[in-house]
Amino acid sequence: MTTAALADRRVAALAELRAAARLVHAVMPPTPQYRWPLLEAAFAAAPGDGTELWVKHENHTPVGAFKIRGGLVYFDRLMRAGPRPLGVVSATRGNHGQSVGFAARRHGVPALVVVPHGNSREKNAAMRAQGVELVEHGDDFQAAREHAQSLAAARGWSMVPSFHADLVAGVASYALELFDAAAALDTVYVPIGLGSGACAVIAARDALGLRTEVVGVVSTGAPAYALSLAQGRPVSHAVTTVLADGMACRSPEPEALALLQRGLARVVSVTDDEIAEAMRRLYEATHQVAEGAGAAGLAAAWQERARLAGRRSAVVLSGGNIDREAYARVLAD
Repeated sequence: MTTAALADRRVAALAELRAAARLVHAVMPPTPQYRWPLLEAAFAAAPGDGTELWVKHENHTPVGAFKIRGGLVYFDRLMRAGPRPLGVVSATRGNHGQSVGFAARRHGVPALVVVPHGNSREKNAAMRAQGVELVEHGDDFQAAREHAQSLAAARGWSMVPSFHADLVAGVASYALELFDAAAALDTVYVPIGLGSGACAVIAARDALGLRTEVVGVVSTGAPAYALSLAQGRPVSHAVTTVLADGMACRSPEPEALALLQRGLARVVSVTDDEIAEAMRRLYEATHQVAEGAGAAGLAAAWQERARLAGRRSAVVLSGGNIDREAYARVLAD
């Protein structure tokens, strides 16, 4: 492809992402990105070494997580694409389900969401508060998703996937906000659940023509994406993480995997203990609440802090939805 053709493609991609961002911002304002002095001091090899660390606060959205952005764009395009659905069905560990509930209620469409048994009590309550019909089924997200697909077929309702190009386009609005506010970032750390967040950051970076490294972060207790990226093919793996439920993926999405394979600089794996320490560090330095997945980016950056010296980096605090008792245990440890 010629240089001119590549430039035209980038312009078109950026225009699409900006249009999706306008849809999102018609409902919610941009979230902030801050440099926190105590965090930067912890990362600095020496005082005044020039290390910058930005935190993108997706815990500040109306549902406490980044997923709402994708839901807003997906539902807007769904309603424009054809006949109004009788209802929608999806599966989640919590934040995607809140996004579905929020957007479905705005359009007056009934929503049913399937969660695995043992799901976060407070995330379940938040979905019900959005008017969602909640069904518990299976021991993990994959089992819940398969049951959701069966219910959608039985009811004749539309299945809302957990990964889709329209979801990625909406989520990319936070990446545009971050890159607009903190240009020329060297590295961004993004947690990977099913991949919409990391794919969205890659899409925004490429559309803007930036050279920023995008680093995917996975849980050692949910290594499917790390294994798949290493082997170049989808690899399923059992999930054992307790704390990072937003990253508890057993089977990767092939479309997301292909995008991540092309766009990630590398993958960093973090343990539940490292995530818990990052949650404590975030609270002590910023007084921000992060769920497990929300703190994973900081945990990964902390692993790699030596290579970040004197550079401009960012971590995505993807959400703050954690049960009170679980958070109290983390802080008390």
